[in-house]
Amino acid sequence: MPLHWPRLRRTQQWQLLAIRIFSTHIPPELRFVNKKITEMIRGGRLEDARALFDKLSNRNTVTWNSMLSGYVQRRELARARKLFDEMPKKDVVSWNLMISGYVSCRGWRHLEEGRSLFDEMHERDFVSWNTMISGYAKNGRMDDALRLFDCMPEKNVVTWNAMITGFLNNGDAKRASDFFKRMPRRDAASLSALVSGLIQNGDLDEAENVVLEYMKTCDRKEDLIHAYNTLIAGYGQKGRVADAQRLFNQMGFEKNVVSYNSMIMSYAKAGDMSSARELFDQMKDRDNVSWNTMISGYVHVSDMKAAVKLFYEMATPDALSWNSIISGFAQAGKMELALDYFQIMPQKSLVSWNTIIAGYEKNAGFKEANELFVRMQAEGVKPDRHTLSSLLSICAESADQHFGMQIHQLVTKIVIPDSPLNNSLITMYARCGAISEARTVFEETKFRIDVISWNAMIGGYASHGFAKEALGLFESMKSFKVRPTYITFISVLSACAHCGLVEEGKSYFKSMICDFGIEPRVEHFASLVDVVGRCGQVEEAMHIINRMPIEPDKAVWGALLGACRVHGNAELARVAAEALMRLEPESSGPYVLLYNMYADAERWSDADEIRVMMEKNNIKKERGYSRVDSSCS
Repeated sequence: MPLHWPRLRRTQQWQLLAIRIFSTHIPPELRFVNKKITEMIRGGRLEDARALFDKLSNRNTVTWNSMLSGYVQRRELARARKLFDEMPKKDVVSWNLMISGYVSCRGWRHLEEGRSLFDEMHERDFVSWNTMISGYAKNGRMDDALRLFDCMPEKNVVTWNAMITGFLNNGDAKRASDFFKRMPRRDAASLSALVSGLIQNGDLDEAENVVLEYMKTCDRKEDLIHAYNTLIAGYGQKGRVADAQRLFNQMGFEKNVVSYNSMIMSYAKAGDMSSARELFDQMKDRDNVSWNTMISGYVHVSDMKAAVKLFYEMATPDALSWNSIISGFAQAGKMELALDYFQIMPQKSLVSWNTIIAGYEKNAGFKEANELFVRMQAEGVKPDRHTLSSLLSICAESADQHFGMQIHQLVTKIVIPDSPLNNSLITMYARCGAISEARTVFEETKFRIDVISWNAMIGGYASHGFAKEALGLFESMKSFKVRPTYITFISVLSACAHCGLVEEGKSYFKSMICDFGIEPRVEHFASLVDVVGRCGQVEEAMHIINRMPIEPDKAVWGALLGACRVHGNAELARVAAEALMRLEPESSGPYVLLYNMYADAERWSDADEIRVMMEKNNIKKERGYSRVDSSCS
C-alpha cells in the first residue's frame, strides 16, 4: 500500500534545495563545500562528510542542515540531536529534520521527543504539522493525530492523506472513507491511498464503491487509472479473477501497460496461464514486468518449457527474469539446470545467491550450498537474513553444529535477529542435540518470541527425550498467554509417550480439542496410540484407532505394531502389520517384525505363513533397515 510519509522527507529535501537556490549571497566556496557534504552523505560516506564539516571555519544553516540530514537518514539520533543543539541558528528545516528523525523511529519515547520539539517551534509550516501527524499515525496513536489535525490552522492534501493512511494502517477503514469524503480537494494520490488501504484491509467491495463514486465527479479520467489498476491487482491477489476481469473490461478509458500487467498477474496467480498468454499476446507495448509476470506464472504452474521459451524471447532479461528461471528449476529439483543458469547470469544479485542456495537446501544439496556460500563471501557479497536462514536449515538437516555455530556468529554480526532467524537458531541447535545452546537462544528472546519459537524448543526437548522439560515449558507457554498450535501438541504428546505419562497424555489430547479448539490430525492420533500402547494398553490403543474420524496412516499402525512387539500381543500385531502391508506393499518391515514375533513365541506355522507371503509378494528383506522399527523408536 503506498504510504505518504516518504513524501514528507522529499518535501524536506525540496526545502533544502530551495534554500540553496535562493541563497545567492552564499560565497561560491561555501556553496561548493555544502554540495560536497551532501554528495558524501548520499554516497554513504557519513564520517568523511563529518570530517569535512569539522574542518570548516565558515558554515551556514545549509551546512548544518545537510549534516543533520545525514544523521537523521542513518537513524543516528543521538548524534543528530547533539548537532541540532549545537546549531548557532536554526531554521524551520532544522526543526523539521529533527522531528522527522524522532517520529520515524517507533516507540513512545522517540515520539514524545519529537512532540516536545514541535511544541518548542516558534514558526511551523505544513511539513512540521504533517510530520508530527504522520508520526502519531505510524505509531498507532490516531487520537493524538486527530487532535493535532483539528488544531492545524490550515491543511493541505498531504495532511488529509496522512490521516487517511493512518486510519487504514490501523485497521479503521470506515473513518478513512469518511475522511476521504470530507476532503475539500482530492487528488489521484488520495484516491490511490484509500483504495490500496481498503484492499489491504480486505474491503475490496468498498474500494470499488469508492472508485465508482469518485468517477462520477472526476473530470480527469487519467486520475482513475491508477486506482483501477490497483483494484484489479487487489482482486487478483484475493483470487477474485472474475471481478478483476469485469473491472478490466469496463474501464471506460484507455488502458495502460500497468492495467494489462495487473490483469495478467490475476490470471497467473490463479494458474490460468492460457488466459494470461492470450492477454499478453494482445499487448501493443510490453515492459519487463509483463514478461516477468508471464515467466513467473509459468514457473508457478511448473511449465518450465514455456517459461524458458519466453525467457529467450525477451529482449533484455533482468535479474528477476533470471531468478525466476533459477527458482523454477530448483523447485522442480533440477539443480544442475538451475546452477547452469546461475553460472551464466551476467549480474548476480543477492537474491540470485539466496535463490540458488535455498534451492540446494530444499533439494538436500548441503555440500553444494556450503560451497556456494563460501564463493559468495569470496566475491564480496554480504549475506542477509534469508541467506543465513537457509544455511541454518542446512545445518539443522545435516546436524552440523560446528557450521551452525559459525552461522550464528554471522547472525550476531550482520543482522538484528528477528523471530524467524531466532527460530532457525533454536531449531538448528535442537536438531544437533545442543539443547542447552537452543535454550540459551530461546531465553535471550523470550519476551519477543512467537509460537514457532515455543514449538521449536518444546519439540527439541521432546525429540531428545527431555520429556519433563518439554512439558514444563509447555505449561510456561500457557502462562505467557501464547496460544499453542497443532504442532505444539504433537511434541507434548510425544513427550508424554517418552515418560509413560498415559493419563497426562489423554488429558492433553482432550485439552487440545476442548480448550483450544484444535481438530486432531492423524499425527495426534499416532502420538496418542504411542502414549497408550507403550504402557501395554494395546487393546485401548486399538480402540482409539477404531474410533478415529480419519483414516489411520502408517505412523498410527506403526505405533500400534511397535507396542504389540514390546508387549507380546501377536494377534493385534498381525492386524497392524496387515494394515501396513496394504499402505506400503513393497516394505519388508511389517513382514519381518511379525515373523520375528511368531518365531520368538515358537509359533512356527504362523512364521512360515509370513515367509511364504513374502515370497509370493516378491518382498525382499531390507538389510539393516526396518521402516516399522524407525517409526516406533
